[in-house]
Amino acid sequence: MRVEDCFYLGKIVKKHSFKGEVIIKLDTDEPELYKNMESVFVKLGNNLVPFFIEKSSLSKSTMLRVKFEDVSSEEDANAIMRSGIYLPLSLLPKLTGNKFYYHEVIGFTIIDASFGEVGIIKNINDTSAQPLFEIEREESVIFIPMIDDFIKKVDRENKIINVEAPEGLIELYLQ
Repeated sequence: MRVEDCFYLGKIVKKHSFKGEVIIKLDTDEPELYKNMESVFVKLGNNLVPFFIEKSSLSKSTMLRVKFEDVSSEEDANAIMRSGIYLPLSLLPKLTGNKFYYHEVIGFTIIDASFGEVGIIKNINDTSAQPLFEIEREESVIFIPMIDDFIKKVDRENKIINVEAPEGLIELYLQ
């Protein structure tokens, strides 16, 4: 399995017992969807390695306590500490309406209500306080904040996102 074919679910953040149990901090708004998994991929170096789950329980909203098969000591748990946890993209719950996953909209065309066609989404910049559409237009890169009020319609079939950006924002990038 390749990282490109998976989504990041969380990270092993600490050991829970001397019997190899670990705590995974889930990076999701709906942790309850992941409390009964059979297996996950653990990123060890550059590889995703399948780990099977003996038992798991949700605690403190986004913390998942997990006992993996074949991880039965503190030393075993130390070997996977701070590793990323991944699942295949096919296991993501389908979103509808104006909700979307970041990876899903790469390549979509952005059309602004007053400006018209802005360009193609090349990336989602989520390193700032507010995630941004990173849109390529000819020689320019345009950033539009991913704010619910700005996103008017997500047309998955035609790969178009209709937005209503603040007046003058797009032109600012084209000067």
